[in-house]
Amino acid sequence: MTFRPARARRTVLSVPASSQRFIAKSTELDVDQVFLDLEDGVSAGAKDEARAGAVEALRSLSWPVPTVSVRVNGWATAWTHRDVIDIVGGAGEYIDTLLLPKVSTPGQVEALDLLLTQVERAHDLEPGRIGIEALIEDAAALVAVEAIAAASPRLEALHLGPGDMMASLGMPSLQVGELADGYPGDALHHVYGRILVAARARGLQAIDGPYVAVRDEAGFRAAARRAAAMGLDGKWVLHPAQVGPGTEIFTPDRDSVARAEAMVEVAARAAEEQVGAVMLDAEMVDEAGVNLAKATLARARRTR
Repeated sequence: MTFRPARARRTVLSVPASSQRFIAKSTELDVDQVFLDLEDGVSAGAKDEARAGAVEALRSLSWPVPTVSVRVNGWATAWTHRDVIDIVGGAGEYIDTLLLPKVSTPGQVEALDLLLTQVERAHDLEPGRIGIEALIEDAAALVAVEAIAAASPRLEALHLGPGDMMASLGMPSLQVGELADGYPGDALHHVYGRILVAARARGLQAIDGPYVAVRDEAGFRAAARRAAAMGLDGKWVLHPAQVGPGTEIFTPDRDSVARAEAMVEVAARAAEEQVGAVMLDAEMVDEAGVNLAKATLARARRTR
């Protein structure tokens, strides 16, 4: 199985595969990942046409982004197997990952892994190169998230689907990604925490889903800052106006990077002198602090 690359996912752009105009526009945006959406972004009657259009776009267009993906339909639909067979068989060499929505059991990830392997072998593609990203979107998925995170060596990231999750939990809101007033705290804190811990325990990334009020920059920034403060790696973007703020919020700032580099450096000198903890300005730097610094530097390296 191919070793999974460490990808930046500060901004993950969702593009409906049924819109050639939106697909063409997506090649001009400075995001970390773009995925052509065959699921929610495409009506039931347009699935076949969108699938064929996605294959054509993947083969004919070039995205200046590190990661190009496709969101297939979930296993509860009639389209998943056809999505995988046609997309990977027709344009597998141009795809980095598949996003699997509505994941509620580890078996659904395992099934996609097995089908991917068969299609890769049938089309002389490197088995295991295409990664999987799983969308956690309801209460059952949240209960099983640790098992889902361990389901396949192809897994690279867990994504929160906030709209379906909020509906599943009965949260009184009509806007995806925006919580209703009244709760004295962050009503999604537990959800973020469960997904983040499950992801980190398996070396995966954790990504926040969309904020649908695309012209509400203040609202998007607030939602992105909440996810970034929790430790998530990035967030979906639906509109060019969200790209800049998303990149900014999920990129370690220069001061933080410089401080992290100084912490690692002073700790390395201390280790040479066999000193366990040292002072940097007015702060003690020990092994735990160095681990925090290294995590910041690793995040910064992924964004370069």
